[in-house]
Amino acid sequence: MKKPPGGKVVVIRRAKRGRHAHHGGAWKVAYADFVTAMMAFFMVMWILGMDENLKRAVEGYFSNPIGFKKGYSSGQSPLSSGTSPASMRREAVDIATRDMQTRRFNEVAKHVQARIDSLKARGELTARIDILFSSEGLRIELVEDADGETFFPFGSANMKSAGRVVLNQIAAELAELENPIIIEGHTDSAPYRRIDYSNWELSSDRANSARRILVQEGLPSSRITEVTGMADRQLKYPYDPLNPSNRRISIRLPFVTPPSLPDLDDLHLRTMSPAG
Repeated sequence: MKKPPGGKVVVIRRAKRGRHAHHGGAWKVAYADFVTAMMAFFMVMWILGMDENLKRAVEGYFSNPIGFKKGYSSGQSPLSSGTSPASMRREAVDIATRDMQTRRFNEVAKHVQARIDSLKARGELTARIDILFSSEGLRIELVEDADGETFFPFGSANMKSAGRVVLNQIAAELAELENPIIIEGHTDSAPYRRIDYSNWELSSDRANSARRILVQEGLPSSRITEVTGMADRQLKYPYDPLNPSNRRISIRLPFVTPPSLPDLDDLHLRTMSPAG
């Protein structure tokens, strides 16, 4: 290499043209957007099937979240609790599920009542059946009348024909539901005459007798999750503990809470994260 005048060496560097870096992660972003779009689509389809009141609540929240929460800070709105979108989605799912079950309970209650009324109109039944709703779900009770021996003979766990007829009608309607079933036996406060057998044993045996008949009438045994004898600890008339109507069989159908759903935000982040 010849030195130019002045004695300094001039070095000329030429940049080499290379290929662009490989963008292998772009498909992950596109896939994440696709998953998000599908989630949004299913959310929209789900909302379209909601009750009108719930639709308006959801619409009000997403139109003005801050104003909506301020307006319902006292807790009147089921959508006003919680701050994260995930908790809002979970709350909406729980509300929609409870609303659907309530409608089904109402339908079953009407059908059971219609069956009982038909039997009474034909003179085939004079028993008392109470159908009650609570925050826990639906309750159907076979309640003894004034003589106290409509469903069971006094002090016995052998169900009489009136009880079998009623349970036959109830089993046909409950088979249409999916809720678990809890059967409770209740007595009044009159002490049992035997020393080795109390109202605890009597109420438990009566509840189990009702369970056997429901299963015989076609109700799947897997639906029955609990059979309990309550003795006189939950009197229907606590101020009249000897009232025969305290003796009853309660068939409870509690509300079912849906299983936890995956958080959509977490799912989106996991989808976008590069593979390890």
